[in-house]
Amino acid sequence: MRNAQAMVDKPLVPKVSTGSGLASEAEFLRVAIPFVAKWEGLRLVAYRDVVGIWTICFGETKGVKAGDVRTQAECEAMLARELISYRNRMHGYFTADTLRVRLPVYRDTAFTDLGYNVGTGAAGTSTAVRRLNAGLIADSCEAITWYNKAGGRVWRGLVLRRTEDFDYCMKGLTA
Repeated sequence: MRNAQAMVDKPLVPKVSTGSGLASEAEFLRVAIPFVAKWEGLRLVAYRDVVGIWTICFGETKGVKAGDVRTQAECEAMLARELISYRNRMHGYFTADTLRVRLPVYRDTAFTDLGYNVGTGAAGTSTAVRRLNAGLIADSCEAITWYNKAGGRVWRGLVLRRTEDFDYCMKGLTA
């Protein structure tokens, strides 16, 4: 996506060792909540999303029906719970090596956002995850950008969101 020829010519490697393990839940949420909230937007009253699914708060769809209303505090707490849940489910698709050395907080946020937006089944079995597990970090980040459609149509908002996912995924890599 960005400077694709440079990625082909020179492999990208972490700037520093990421062997210290995963970020704590608090550190993850510090990065992930504003990222996902920005893309989802806050809606306190249930609405139908672009493909007709009832949605509320920051993109929550589970059990949402017409007429539902939430407070901002309820939405923020719901988002934190959901992000930790999605993060944990996404981690089930990663190898031990990926969890140990290839998933710093910004990349973890990008993959969790993908799972939150398209579902963990689709994200977890994606080329992006397979490439990350194979150690092909830049290629995995590129594959995240392929998820830019809803209802079979490319959406500008999803293109922009996946571009920012790509940027987060690539943080900490240098040629």
